[in-house]
Amino acid sequence: MNILIRNILAVLPDGERVVDVCVSGDRIASVDSVPQGFVPDRTIEGSGRLLIPGLVNAHSHAYMTVFRNCADDLTFSDWLFGRISPMEDQLTGEDCYWSTKLACAEMLLTGTTAYYDMGIFMEEAAQAVVDTGIRGVLSRGLSGAPDGADGPNPRLDQARRLYENWKPYPTLSFMIAPHAPYSCTTDYMKQAADAARSLGLGLSIHLSESASEMDSIREQHGCTPIELADRCGLLTERTVVAHCVYATDEDIALLKRRGTSVATNPVSNMKLANGFAPVTKMLKAGVNVALGTDGSSSNNALNMFRDLACLTLIHKGNEHDPLAVTARQAFRMATANGARALCLEDLGEIRCGAKADLVVIDLDRPNMQPVNDPVAALCYSATGYETEHVIVNGVPVVLDGRLPDTDMEEIYAHVKQTCERIGTVR
Repeated sequence: MNILIRNILAVLPDGERVVDVCVSGDRIASVDSVPQGFVPDRTIEGSGRLLIPGLVNAHSHAYMTVFRNCADDLTFSDWLFGRISPMEDQLTGEDCYWSTKLACAEMLLTGTTAYYDMGIFMEEAAQAVVDTGIRGVLSRGLSGAPDGADGPNPRLDQARRLYENWKPYPTLSFMIAPHAPYSCTTDYMKQAADAARSLGLGLSIHLSESASEMDSIREQHGCTPIELADRCGLLTERTVVAHCVYATDEDIALLKRRGTSVATNPVSNMKLANGFAPVTKMLKAGVNVALGTDGSSSNNALNMFRDLACLTLIHKGNEHDPLAVTARQAFRMATANGARALCLEDLGEIRCGAKADLVVIDLDRPNMQPVNDPVAALCYSATGYETEHVIVNGVPVVLDGRLPDTDMEEIYAHVKQTCERIGTVR
C-alpha cells in the first residue's frame, strides 16, 4: 500500500517542520517531497496534526490487563505473591488471548506501535498481536530451575517453540526472558543465556526492582542482582533489563560496559513503592535507557503518554533539577531508545528507509493549544487519546481514533467473563 501524509508538522531526527511523508510497503519512501510517479492508495491530510514515530513500550505483561484495578495499595510482596500469583494460576490460554488483545487495543489507541511482552500463554499472545496489527516482541517468562530432581521445566522449550512457530510473521520478534534472580536458579539463568545465544535472540530480565530483592541476592550470592546476572552471562548488547531501581554506581558502569539497555518503569515503581530508578545517572553514563509501562496490574494503564509525563516530572522533583530528564530525552527514550533496546532495526525515527510505524496526533484539542513546542506538548500536555491514525509496518490499523477491524465489545465481554471466574471483583 502507498500512503501519502500531506502537509503535516512532523517530529524528525533534526527537529520539527512541515513535510510530506510517503509510505510504500512497510517503509518510509520519502520525507519532505513526493517522489515522481508516486500514486497513493490513501491520503491523510496533515493540517492541524502532528506526525510522530510510533511509541515503543519496552516492558510490559499484556496478559495482566485482566488484573487491572484489582490488586492496588499493596506492598510489592503482597501484590505479587499474595494477590497476583494466585489469580495468575487460574488463567487459561483463551483468557490470555483476550486480555492481550485488550492490551494491544489500548496501546494502539494511545500511539504505541511496538511493545515488549513477557508472559505465560504466549502462543495465544502472538495470535492477539497478529489479529490487532501491533508490533510485538514476545517472550515466554521463565522461572524455576532446569530439568532435574524437581521434575521437568517445559518453559524454555515453550520459548523455543514460540520462536519457531511465529518467526515468519513480520510484526513479531522474540526474546528469551528469565523472570528474575529471585525466581530463577543461577543454572537456569545460565541455560537461558545459552539458549538466547544459540537462537540469535535478545534477552530480558527484571533486575534490582525492590529493596527486598537487593537484600536477598546479596545474602545468597554476595553481589547485586545486576552483578549476578552478569555472572550468568545475561548482560549483553542484546539485553534489556527492566526496572534497575536500586542499581548502584558500579552496576551502572557494568551495564554501560556490556552495552545492556534498561527499561525504566516509573509509574509501576511508584505505585508499588519501590522508588525511583537512577535514570539521570544512567543517561549521563551513556546507558541506553528506554521507557516501559509494566503490566496493568502494577500501572493500571498501558498508555505511554502517561509514563512520558511521569518520567519527565518525577526526576525533576526528586532531584530538584528541571533538567534532570528533559522532554526531548524522554521522547527519545519512548521511541528510538526503545527500538534499540528491543533489537528492532530501522524503527523509532521518521526518516527515509525506516520502517513505517507512524502516529498522527490531533492538535486541535484544548489541552494541546497553543502547541509552541511540539515535543514538550507530547510530554507535558498530551493524554494519548489525541491519537487519530496509526500505521504499523505500513498498514493503517487505527483510523479516526478507532480500530476498524477490532470488535471492542467482544473483547470487553470475554475479559469480564474471566474476571468473574477468577475473582478479580471485590
